[in-house]
Amino acid sequence: MKTLRLLTALVACTAGLFAAEPTVAEAKQFLDTAEKRLFDLSLESNQASWIQSTYITDDTEAVAARANERNIAESVRLAKGAVRFDKVTLPPDMRRKMQLLKVGLVLATPANTAESAEVTRLAASLEGTYGKGKYCPETQGGAAKPCMDIEAITRVMATSNDPAELLDAWRGWHRISPPMRKDFQRFVELSNKGARELGFKDTGAMWRSKYDMPADDFAREVDRLWEQVKPLYVSLHSYVRWKLREKYGDVVPANGPIPAHLLGNIWAQDWSNEYKLLAPADADKGYDLTEILKKRDTKPVDMVHYGENFFKSLGFAPLPPTFWERSMFTKPRDRDVVCHASAWDLDSLEDVRIKMCIDTTEEDFTAIHHELGHNFYQRAYDKQPFIFRDSANDGFHEAIGDTIALSVTPEYLVKIGLLDKAPDASKDIGLLLARALEKVAFLPFGLMIDQWRWKVFSGEIPPDQYNKGWWDLRLKYQGVAPPVARSERDFDPGAKYHVAADVPYTRYFLSYIMQFQFHRALAKAAGCPAAGSGTPLHRCSIYDNKEAGRRLNAMLEMGESKPWQDAMFELTGQRNLDATAILDYFAPLKKWLDEQNKGKPVGW
Repeated sequence: MKTLRLLTALVACTAGLFAAEPTVAEAKQFLDTAEKRLFDLSLESNQASWIQSTYITDDTEAVAARANERNIAESVRLAKGAVRFDKVTLPPDMRRKMQLLKVGLVLATPANTAESAEVTRLAASLEGTYGKGKYCPETQGGAAKPCMDIEAITRVMATSNDPAELLDAWRGWHRISPPMRKDFQRFVELSNKGARELGFKDTGAMWRSKYDMPADDFAREVDRLWEQVKPLYVSLHSYVRWKLREKYGDVVPANGPIPAHLLGNIWAQDWSNEYKLLAPADADKGYDLTEILKKRDTKPVDMVHYGENFFKSLGFAPLPPTFWERSMFTKPRDRDVVCHASAWDLDSLEDVRIKMCIDTTEEDFTAIHHELGHNFYQRAYDKQPFIFRDSANDGFHEAIGDTIALSVTPEYLVKIGLLDKAPDASKDIGLLLARALEKVAFLPFGLMIDQWRWKVFSGEIPPDQYNKGWWDLRLKYQGVAPPVARSERDFDPGAKYHVAADVPYTRYFLSYIMQFQFHRALAKAAGCPAAGSGTPLHRCSIYDNKEAGRRLNAMLEMGESKPWQDAMFELTGQRNLDATAILDYFAPLKKWLDEQNKGKPVGW
């Protein structure tokens, strides 16, 4: 009887504890503890992931998986804990921190310990399979051909005009991913389970919920932006198709999708390597930055210094010595690494790095500016509370470096001594075409990657239609088609790093919209175009303009402390995403493309 009374009292006491409304003081204590714990686990996970990416072995994958599992598990625990304070009236900064805890995850591991370990192991294994991927051509007669990693495949796709060689490289690289298919399917199941435990419909809904608007509203916003830019893309696509048809004949249809292996890139996401083939004789952009860099014997580290110097010219502090000591600029000869370019902030303070296998090319010159944009953004918000040490949304992070790259104009290249003289205005169509082959061509690809994953996570694309769903969307948005028949024995999505590595991709689509919006606003702050000068937007550079740098830094320092709409307003004076800036930038090219396309099929 005494035991029963004791148990009854204990139950009553426990019920009272849980029935009590949490207080603001408890919420503050919860957040303070959360930030300290997340900082420690993030550092551990980042260090393990760096080693995994720069020294791929089964052991480094296992170590990274365990560190990542601990980080994710704690993030999930805190996300669930934050729900307890949903009905508490909190100061705005505390309320935002609670919300970010709940929507900041990319991967939500299930509560089940075994499943949590399994999904993080699968995540590390999928990325590792991609990083170790190689195509080894079959030997027929003569000497054996060397195996090709993604860097070698990329060089073939960028430089060859032989359809047979391009097709062989395309087919070869896409052979690395079928082994991922079973693991990917299981990864989706477990990822969805974790997301549902947090109250989301699926992982895709969780990803879309981080944009300071309802998930379904965000999906509609993305569609709205695509409709704004679609006419420009269709004009470019039609021009490229008939020019490729002139080169390759009936391999390229007159009015259908373009074969994916003929666009200068293994994923057909960037067509700039086809510029020489596509540019008309009287519209050469006037210089070849790759050739300029090579003739000057420009080393990878020199290219990184060019990027750093641009940010320094705007008033930003130099990168710390540890950046130069710890970054990976070239591919090691003695081991497998993930060559995909990425920027790292290991300790959320000063330990920033980039990881690249730099080639002396215009493409990598631009990529360096992009990656350094991440690093300078990370340093700008490092005084914010830990939960706010991120970009206003993930598209902002991607956009900043590319915004700087839009200022890599002929005039800028003259100022830094890479060009003797800027080409005159008659070369502008060439300049714009070259940039459109990179920027405009990317837009539908940047959109469709997550369109596919959102449908996979929701079940709209079932496992037995993974590959069909992939190519249906590539046809719908990009107007490209596989060069050979595909089936469900293939798993072509896995041949893209971001799918294998579980990196959300809509951020890149958003960044390609925002970078032009940012560029237009910063150029205006820099006084370009000057009144009456007639200087077009695409000739404006903010290099060495401290006012533009001040405006930029004011936004960067905000981190994620305010909704992205506030950060957008800080820089541009607008509170919404606006694709008219990209249309303004490419207006002369659009007019020219439509003239070239007269009498030829448009669309697919």
